[in-house]
Amino acid sequence: MDFGFTEDQQELFEYVQEFCDEKLKPFAGETDAAGEYPWDKVKLLGEMDLMGIPVPEQYGGMGLGFLEWAVVGELLSGACTTTGAVSGAHMLAVYPIMFFGTEEQKEKYLPRLASGDSIGAFGLTEPMAGSDAAAVRTTAIKDGDEYVLNGTKVFITNGGDAEIYVIIANSRPDRGVRGITAFIVEKGTPGFEFGKDEEKMAFKSLSNRELIFTDCRVPAENVLDKEGRGFGVAMETLRVGRIGMAIGAVGLAQAAYDAAVEYALQREQFGERIANFQLIQNHLANMATEIEAGRLLTYRAAWLKDQDLPFEKEAAMAKVKTSEVCGEVTSKAVQIHGGYGYCSDYPVERYMREAKLFEIVEGTSEIQRLVIANQLLKEARSR
Repeated sequence: MDFGFTEDQQELFEYVQEFCDEKLKPFAGETDAAGEYPWDKVKLLGEMDLMGIPVPEQYGGMGLGFLEWAVVGELLSGACTTTGAVSGAHMLAVYPIMFFGTEEQKEKYLPRLASGDSIGAFGLTEPMAGSDAAAVRTTAIKDGDEYVLNGTKVFITNGGDAEIYVIIANSRPDRGVRGITAFIVEKGTPGFEFGKDEEKMAFKSLSNRELIFTDCRVPAENVLDKEGRGFGVAMETLRVGRIGMAIGAVGLAQAAYDAAVEYALQREQFGERIANFQLIQNHLANMATEIEAGRLLTYRAAWLKDQDLPFEKEAAMAKVKTSEVCGEVTSKAVQIHGGYGYCSDYPVERYMREAKLFEIVEGTSEIQRLVIANQLLKEARSR
């Protein structure tokens, strides 16, 4: 495991950092306050080939690894959390098609997704199926060469704005998780509509809509992997999604830390800059240490994925660590800003609100600890 990045990797990261500094960071507050999906930023990501970083070149992607994707995702999220979240949610549709799709499915969908011409979304969560992903009630009953989908998904990031969806439904409810199947469903398919876009504490410009299926007919050729294997598709996708959430949390935490340092070097009290006060230095030292620990966990999970090694435990560790660090760091950043930190004139107020999301989506911190414990016990039994 070597994070001594090559010259080509460094050039990519510098290219992305320059883009973030010029096109994303100066407008991040406006992007959030607009309350509208950031199509202008999404278009820029597509033009820079950043929507398909790990997609093989033959399908229009960059053909790089998930480690590169992780570093780029951190930079995007640190500059504009909304844009970073759009990109991360997009990967939840790209990855299962890339990993489980047939050659025909890959040729049909991946070039559109990798170019950013089409945005992707992943539909798993339902009113009664959140942490309990096996409790999916959306049905997909086979009728000839088609499946008829009925049900509702909730909290779907990119929902309504995305064109290509990976949907988890139950084709054989009598079989439990063995009856769950994954489908590719395109926007505009008759019977596929969009419901409520959730009002949220933060991420005001990020769509989180209901997906409503009413006698929606999907061709059997749109099944991912095989009928009855959708639960495995969903779990594998969530593993990668946890790396995505971890990189978002690291990027946001880093942005909050940077803002706190800048403020501490400028703000004067009692005749000197508050950065000279030992208590402030203690906060900054702890913040930087925790961010670096989360970053290394995240990079390691992505590296393991690239090596085709088991990464479920490490992805869960990265997600729970970085999400909780992000909450702590953004809170401390507000504290260091004092009264100004509570005002929307400074970005740390928004950072603190945004941080909470990372402890909830793609599996709560409680679920991550269950995943970690299960893997640890499995390893112990095998020894």
